[in-house]
Amino acid sequence: MNPTLLRQTRTRMPARVTVVDIACILAACTTQPPPPPPAPAQPPPVAQPTLPPAPPSTAITTRASYASTPREYRRDGASHLYAKNSSRIYPGKMPPLLHAVAVLQVDINGQGAVTALRWMRAPSHAPEVVAEIERSVRSAAPFPAPIKMGHVTYTDTWLWHKSGRFQLDTLTEGQL
Repeated sequence: MNPTLLRQTRTRMPARVTVVDIACILAACTTQPPPPPPAPAQPPPVAQPTLPPAPPSTAITTRASYASTPREYRRDGASHLYAKNSSRIYPGKMPPLLHAVAVLQVDINGQGAVTALRWMRAPSHAPEVVAEIERSVRSAAPFPAPIKMGHVTYTDTWLWHKSGRFQLDTLTEGQL
């Protein structure tokens, strides 16, 4: 080989190797990061057993009253009657003259069922009020079950407006 050509090749060779080396180093630095690991597979849904519909219960179910005395229970009974007759409650203070004032004793058993009604003061001039009060009490059953007493007899006074709306003395807003 020609010595001049050999000299030129040797002097150029290190320059080419250096450029190739740098190109390789740069290529190695710019590699793509590995792809993220695949998401864990979701377990197949577990089939829930289908239960047959429950048969209707014959037991009386109601909320409970933890009142210790008939006087304490009276508030639970009045609140229950108000909830069952919300559209018939007289709003605000009652007028000075009422259509009827009635006093009724109600017997409630351990499950909240009405077992007896006794009039302490029935408005004899308004038999329709007597019938309506009795119907309202019986249709509101079951009452809150008197858990601590087992059964209860409580008394409340009904303040009856001529419109057919009422308030109970236990929860009354008073009279004008």
